Order: sequence, then structure tokens, then C-alpha cells
Amino acid sequence: MKHLFPSFLAALGLALGTPAARAQAPGGAAGPAALHARIAQLATAGQAQVVAWRRDLHQHPELGNEETRTAALIAAQLKRLGLEVKTGVARTGVVGILKGGRPGRVVALRADMDGLPLTEATGLPFASTAKSTYLGQPVGVMHACGHDTHVAMLLGAAEVLSKLKADLPGTVKFIFQPAEEGSVPGTVGGAKLMVQEGVLENPKVDAIFGLHIWASAPVGQLQYRPRGQMASSDRFSIKVVGRGAHGAKPWSSIDPVVTAAEIITALQTIVSRQVDLTQDAAVVTVGTVQAGVRYNIIPPDATLSGTIRALSPETQQRIWAAIKRTATGIAAANGATAEVSIEPYVPVTFNDPALTARMLPTLQATAGTQNVVEIKAVMGAEDFACYQEKVPGLFVFLGGMAPGTDPATVADHHTAGFRVDEGALPLGVRTLAALAVDYLAR
Repeated sequence: MKHLFPSFLAALGLALGTPAARAQAPGGAAGPAALHARIAQLATAGQAQVVAWRRDLHQHPELGNEETRTAALIAAQLKRLGLEVKTGVARTGVVGILKGGRPGRVVALRADMDGLPLTEATGLPFASTAKSTYLGQPVGVMHACGHDTHVAMLLGAAEVLSKLKADLPGTVKFIFQPAEEGSVPGTVGGAKLMVQEGVLENPKVDAIFGLHIWASAPVGQLQYRPRGQMASSDRFSIKVVGRGAHGAKPWSSIDPVVTAAEIITALQTIVSRQVDLTQDAAVVTVGTVQAGVRYNIIPPDATLSGTIRALSPETQQRIWAAIKRTATGIAAANGATAEVSIEPYVPVTFNDPALTARMLPTLQATAGTQNVVEIKAVMGAEDFACYQEKVPGLFVFLGGMAPGTDPATVADHHTAGFRVDEGALPLGVRTLAALAVDYLAR
């Protein structure tokens, strides 16, 4: 309870009042406590439908910007609920707008829709057998990061909130986003494109909430972190240009392979020696090395690529500068040149501290205080961060590990064996709905 400082407790008291006030708001509308009870009841009643949606989506995954079947299913369900629906946002995205019975602010709830280029190996009876192409290569397609559960839970929350419409003091915008896993390199997509196309406008969003199923956290648990919860993610490439030669005459060359090897080794000192790790974690990883075509030919150039992760813009900028300085300096020392390119991908997933503190009681009321856990930062990235750059946002993790499971045996996200316990879905529905209701009601 260390976040519940006195001024916040006072504000909370004004917002919720006495038990009687919580049950009945002014004007005869249901208060937060009554709405929470109704949310729980409706989520339980709709559990079978949410599971059915999830299994259908899991069996029919689609890659980023190809989610046409998924979008059609979503749009049909939102129209059935009487929502205002817009399709084709950021290529295949869907937005639904639910206007409450009373005027108020606008809150957004977001789910991502895309699968990954993986062939599923879970053995589930509803496992995917879908095929597609990715960067010109034939691939299997799998929901290996839980986006099928995200869509199903947000549809469930839309179902619940549509039945509470008369008591909602404001508007809920449901954002179903394509391409969270990224678009084709060199193109804009996902959350960034949705923001560019005005998804946070008309009506203007005041705050946004999202959640992500987490395979290694137990079912029933919600995890959060104020400020930087997930890292920024940037792509870098370094092309080392030297001079080719016969492998038997290295003195005739300016060897780009040896130079590239020196650069790879030196890059490892950026995090270990140039970043204050007492303040922020950071990562610089080289993922590809491409050079040459034959064992006895020194090629004229070599190219490296990799990822940069940081938890603050300051650390991110420091790493960018260090990569450029290191690569160009080592190349020059060897008589070569280095062309460094850094492509920003997503910023830090930054949970607004004031919004996080304000909504913490909602998380605790929904999952139980003992099941709401503050965690350390995660070096994975999420393009939910693009919304948080524009409006205050809160992103939480939802436990998806079956009771009694050893976390060491859990298949990681983005692997062919990834799976989650569907027992997590009702809490996800309740959490999304409760965050919307309590934000609008405060």
C-alpha cells in the first residue's frame, strides 16, 4: 500500500464516498460498487462466449496488417452490441465507440490482433494450422503472444459495458489494433499508424488502458509498474566498408570482417561501462552478421544488425550516440568506414505515475490486493507505448500460468509451444471493464 499516500486516500474517499454512496450515485445512477458487482456478474455469464471467441481466433491467426477475418469478426460483434464501428483503421484495425447514458470523459481500451510467423507445436485441439508468407518465405502462423486472448477479452468487456451503458458517465472507445508485432521493415504500422490516423481523436481520448497476458505469471494475478514498465526498442545496422582481397593476402585488404568483429566486441561495453545501471537497465544485442560468399575471399564489406533496449529516453539517446561513436571510431582505426543506421521502433511503455496510483485501487478491488503485484521492468517492448506518448496510459500484465505449474517449464512468448490457461480470461474482462467504469466515474 506504499503508493496510497494521504492526498490520494482523500481523493479516493471523495470519489467513492460511503458504502451507501458507492452503491447509488447522484441522479439515481448506479455507483462504482454496484457497477463492479454487475461487471463481475456479467463477466461470469459471458465466460463461455469469451473462451469460444479466443479458440476461434487462435485457430485462425493472421499476420500483421492481414487480419481481415479477425477484423470482420470484431466488427460484427461490436455492431451487434449497437456500437458505432469504424473499420480499415491503420489498414485492418477496428474501432468501436460506446456512448454512455450521461456526458463525461472518454476512455480507450486497446487490444492487439496479429499473430506471428511460427508453426504451432502446442498439441491443443484448436491449434493453428494456418499458413502464410513472411518477407517472401512460406511460414506457419500462430498466436504465440496471446493476442487472441486480448481480442476475446476486449470483446467480452465491450459486451459487459454495453449492458451498463445507461450508467456510464462518458464514452468508451474500443481499439482493436493490427500489427503490434511490427510491419514490414521500412513501413509504418500498428499503434503508430493508428495514432497518425487519429484513433485518439473524435472523440478525444483522455486516458487509455491495456493489458497483456503473461504466460509465466499465475492465473489470478495482475502485475504493474509505475513509469517505465517495458523497454523502448530500436533497430540498428552497421555496414563496415573496407577493401576485399584474396584470403591468402590479408595485407592487401582492409578487412571488414575483422573490423566488424572488433565492433561487436566493443558494443558490449556500452551497457557494461557507459550506462548507469543503478538507474536503468539497457540492452545492446547484435542479432545478425552478414559478410562474404566464399571461405577464401575477404569481402569488401560486412553488415551487422541488432536491437537496442532502454527504459528512459535519456538512456536511449546515450546508447545511440555510443553505438555511432564506437563503430565509426573502430572502423577508422582499421582504415575502413562504418555506416550506422538506427531506426526507432517503439518508445518506452510508460505508465503515467498519477494515473497508475489513481487506478491501483481498481486493480486491487478486481483481483484482490494480494494478487496485484508491482514488478521490475521488462526488456521486451510494446507499441502500446505510442498511445502513452499522446495521452496518459496504464498497461498491466495478466497472469496466464495454470495453477501448480513450475514457471521454469513454461514456454516463452514468441515460441511454438506458447500456451496460456483460459482461466485467466474472466479476470481480464473484469479488469478492462472496471478500469473504464472507475476512470469515468471518478
